[in-house]
Amino acid sequence: MSALSAKPGLHHSVSEWCNNNQQLSATAQHERHVSNVIRQEGRSLRNETNCETTWDENETSRRLSDRAWDVARWKDVLENCAQKVDEEMEALTLSKEQTEQALAATAVPQEVTGECLTLRDGRRGYELVIDPVDEQLKKEAQLIESVQRALQQHIDKAFEQLCVLQEVRHQLTADLQNKMDALDIDMTCLSLTIKSPQISLKPNPTRIPSGSSTPKEWVQFSQFNVARAQEAMQISQQMREDMSLTRAQLQNEMDTQRRVTEFALRKRNHHEEQARDELEWQIKNTEDEMAEMETDIHGLDADLQAKTASLKLAHTRLENRTNRPGMDLCRDEVQYGLVKEVHQLEATIMALKQKLSEAQNSLQKMKLHHSRMLQDLSRKQEALSLEQRSMNTRTRLMSASCTDKVLLVPLTNSSGRSNLQLLAQ
Repeated sequence: MSALSAKPGLHHSVSEWCNNNQQLSATAQHERHVSNVIRQEGRSLRNETNCETTWDENETSRRLSDRAWDVARWKDVLENCAQKVDEEMEALTLSKEQTEQALAATAVPQEVTGECLTLRDGRRGYELVIDPVDEQLKKEAQLIESVQRALQQHIDKAFEQLCVLQEVRHQLTADLQNKMDALDIDMTCLSLTIKSPQISLKPNPTRIPSGSSTPKEWVQFSQFNVARAQEAMQISQQMREDMSLTRAQLQNEMDTQRRVTEFALRKRNHHEEQARDELEWQIKNTEDEMAEMETDIHGLDADLQAKTASLKLAHTRLENRTNRPGMDLCRDEVQYGLVKEVHQLEATIMALKQKLSEAQNSLQKMKLHHSRMLQDLSRKQEALSLEQRSMNTRTRLMSASCTDKVLLVPLTNSSGRSNLQLLAQ
């Protein structure tokens, strides 16, 4: 009998052997049952999770699509609003430039009015009167200054409104750029699949980014930008209407005042021509009268000399007859006749001297008045020349209005229609 290599183990009984076999079978059956349950639960879990994952992915894609549609809709709204703001800025800029041109066009009337006032201040003597022309010219100068102030106020307001529109346009541009970036991101997310190479696990992807907004705040922000832009455009449209109407009204007022001033100037020129013609007629008649007066003075002087010679003759006869001798020194009819003749001649000479003195005084007065009339005529002719120069100066206004192009002033009503036009001369 060979020796054993190891000590034999513990021997079990048949019952223990049977129990062990039964236990192994029961355990195997239990493990198979547990495994089957786990397998069924795993299959169910797989099916459920697959369905849930597919559903969630589809829902996420749907939400991304809806969100992209909302962002695209607001992007279109912002683009349309930005385009309208650009159009309104161009229209307001054009209206502002037209107002600036209208303001620059007032320089010529202002210069002409000032030149006319300066010319008419050159009148002398009684021709330097405060007539209706002066009043109308001063009214015209005041009107031009008020027109310039009104136009400058509209230009300043338009510039400020352009700044507001520029700021609004900047806000719309920033919001629009954000919408375009967000739309690109959402469309990229929508195009991703589980097979896309760009996907990977990210650290803490469920965190809430700083600066996040709620959907309500997101909508309200864009609504505020659009509403602010619409309000600014409405104010701009009203401002363009006001500028157009103001330009037309002020132009009409200036044209009306120009016509009134020119009518007063023509009327004054006519009155001055009448006064000049009347004065020339008076000067001519006075010169004729002076010539006749000088002729009569010569006649009076000749008669006075003749009467003096006759008086000398009478005096000599009387004096010679005093030398008659004795009783021949008689106071006869000759004596009485000579005495009467002397008295008559002395009275005649005295009357002729007085009349000659009156004639000479009258002639001297006429000469003085003639000189004054000549001076006044010179002043009237000078005044007429100044009036004519003023009228010639004001032709620059007519030539400027005739050479200027016809301006079409656009009018925009409160409904937004901008196809109305006012013909401004």
